[in-house]
Amino acid sequence: FHGQPIAFAMDFMKIAVAELANISERRIERLVNPQLNDLPAFLSPEPGLQSGAMIMQYAAAALVSENKTLAHPASVDSIPSSANQEDHVSMGTIASRHAYQIIQNARRVLAIELICAMQAVEIRGVEKMATQTREFYDKGREQVASIKQDRVFSKDIEKAADWLKAIEFSQFIRKSSIEK
Repeated sequence: FHGQPIAFAMDFMKIAVAELANISERRIERLVNPQLNDLPAFLSPEPGLQSGAMIMQYAAAALVSENKTLAHPASVDSIPSSANQEDHVSMGTIASRHAYQIIQNARRVLAIELICAMQAVEIRGVEKMATQTREFYDKGREQVASIKQDRVFSKDIEKAADWLKAIEFSQFIRKSSIEK
């Protein structure tokens, strides 16, 4: 028995999911930064008076940064154990635990992106959305209210993250588009 194949798989998954969150955070930055778009600063209802999504972008950046440290390959480390009977240990359990943490962090980053994207859509015009995208938006708004004034967003982020974990995305794909 040797857990190296699992350790490798978990390490590669950690890197991939960490990068997924990294890309999501960059999209968040593009949504909240008025130098990169024509939306109000931080998607705030009153830029300069209210913070809007500023702190959520900070949270996303912090989660992404944490993922980068967690993504370090555990499989490159080994400490002999059991009186040197196990002279090469895979560290697969550490890789798996870190992978789980990265997945949780990435889901929160995606939740922040969802919240910011829904706010940006409201600013641009919900009525312009395609039917399927509008259905997804409406379901998302059932989870998280629009940003009308500053509030603590941690509960919104957790609710959106839980929803992203629970939803079946196939429900938003029309049968006719599947058959094509």
